[in-house]
Amino acid sequence: MNWPIGEFDDLRRLRVLHAALPGTMLAETVLPASFDRVWSVLGDVEKEFPGLVPDVRSIRVVERDGERMRALVRGRSGLRAPFEMVLRPGWCLMRSRFLVFGMAAVPAGDHTRFGYLAGLRVPGKRVIAPLLAPAQRRLARAVLHRFERRFTPAGR
Repeated sequence: MNWPIGEFDDLRRLRVLHAALPGTMLAETVLPASFDRVWSVLGDVEKEFPGLVPDVRSIRVVERDGERMRALVRGRSGLRAPFEMVLRPGWCLMRSRFLVFGMAAVPAGDHTRFGYLAGLRVPGKRVIAPLLAPAQRRLARAVLHRFERRFTPAGR
């Protein structure tokens, strides 16, 4: 017997993570650039991520094994944390003891569907999630604006 196989693209995988991780925010947009152009930038997390995510000052990959990595992330607030990462074309997932971040990109003709996930990994987040929601919505708009601006051709 042949069972049907359902495959998820990376953006749908990010949506599944958002549904499974209470208190995370997920923001999506369509970037005005091809997938290859978008991922050639976003795949360089050490150089590009700090300019796109508001609280990230630097990322330094300290260990690499294929698509799995360990990185030291420093925030603008002075905090720093080691993160485990998975990075492959169209997918980036980073987690530390207290935070989770994710990005997914999927080709959409000459454009790219893009999703960004962020949240806390702390006990009781189901309780505090409603309190964080307004700040998360503002952060989501700010982050998406940075990504959109990064990929919008000058003069538009």
